[in-house]
Amino acid sequence: MRPDGWQLTEDLDDFLAGAGDFLRSRPALHNTPLTTIERLRTCGADAYGAGATVFGRLERAGEVRAAFYRLPSRGLTLTPLTAGQADTLAARLAALGHSLPYVSADHGTATAFAGAWQRRTGAVPTLSKRIRLYRLGALTPPQPLPEGRGRVAGERDHEQLVRWCSEFCAAVGEVPAGSWAGSRFADRHFTFWETPDGTPVSMAAVTSMVAGMVRVDPVHTPAHLRGRGYAGAVTAEVSRAALAAGATDVVLYADPANATSNALYQRIGYVPVTECSVYDFSTGGRSAGGRPPA
Repeated sequence: MRPDGWQLTEDLDDFLAGAGDFLRSRPALHNTPLTTIERLRTCGADAYGAGATVFGRLERAGEVRAAFYRLPSRGLTLTPLTAGQADTLAARLAALGHSLPYVSADHGTATAFAGAWQRRTGAVPTLSKRIRLYRLGALTPPQPLPEGRGRVAGERDHEQLVRWCSEFCAAVGEVPAGSWAGSRFADRHFTFWETPDGTPVSMAAVTSMVAGMVRVDPVHTPAHLRGRGYAGAVTAEVSRAALAAGATDVVLYADPANATSNALYQRIGYVPVTECSVYDFSTGGRSAGGRPPA
């Protein structure tokens, strides 16, 4: 049996052998680690850029209680921790010489780690992002639906998908990847909402199913087409398809400051789970930069 405490590794198989069951035990709450690690498993170590990914799990009495990962040149993503667990992890990573551009977790965990990291390293945390996690309860498609239908996107739609994903990144303040293959959208499964004449007017995508969980991401309607019910229709369509495919947890994230999207998701059956936060770290007044992986 391994000793209690944080166990770090750069070996994905070793990490999954130890922490896989823990991550799968709460698929909605652990949706980001599950989808990120699945992409690493299926696409290889360079799926998020060259360099080693560091994984960690916290063991107590032979059980995994928490986990983290850090992708190459990116920040730290954590499952929920107590303040004491956050402090011991910060101490361990600081002692190993890690430099973190940011931390991403549920709000309490992110705040606790940000404070511990500042005490251990002097890096100043700045709250840069708040986001709300939702899980689908009883799906209630909007009524009436706008005219048209959902259509699964195919190869012929690639240019439009690239363009609309770029628009989405600009709208939410996300820095796009240098290439489609290197973006977080490359392995998504997209659906359009089309008008009766076949014109796409909105899109939504889902991740591949992992541990019965599917995440809806992104949802985008061009600015000049908003307010007509298209986003609700296409979100309900991909949610319905996920349930039909056997998903037990369908989740999505929304900016809590966007009252329109939050109201929309709740109307069609999504229920708030938790609030998440990203803290950027800076040293000497300069931000280390970075963005949370998805």
